[in-house]
Amino acid sequence: MSYKRYKSECIETVLTNRSNHDIPADESTLYRWIDWFYFYVEYWIHCLVSIKHQTKQDGDDLKVLPETSGTALQRLGRLVGNASGWLARVVRPVVNFYLWVHTRSAFLSGGG
Repeated sequence: MSYKRYKSECIETVLTNRSNHDIPADESTLYRWIDWFYFYVEYWIHCLVSIKHQTKQDGDDLKVLPETSGTALQRLGRLVGNASGWLARVVRPVVNFYLWVHTRSAFLSGGG
């Protein structure tokens, strides 16, 4: 995911308002962001539910599972809220609990 040059707020804006935003990025970048998000969103939802259980936080987590109503973005919002900064509130606990899926292997050694 090539998002390092953009603030998370920019990505949030595109994800929450795909057709009406003023983010200065080309269409292929926007497509990659959206594709990246929808590829991982169900995984993140399950990670956040698991983290809530591990840390004994209250809440009715069954309302956010795939079988429930609402879009993935709405269900994610039930876990972390939909106010500005929601993407960081998703990423931070997933990373801190070592559940982030790393997709770059450019610097891994080949063994030897």
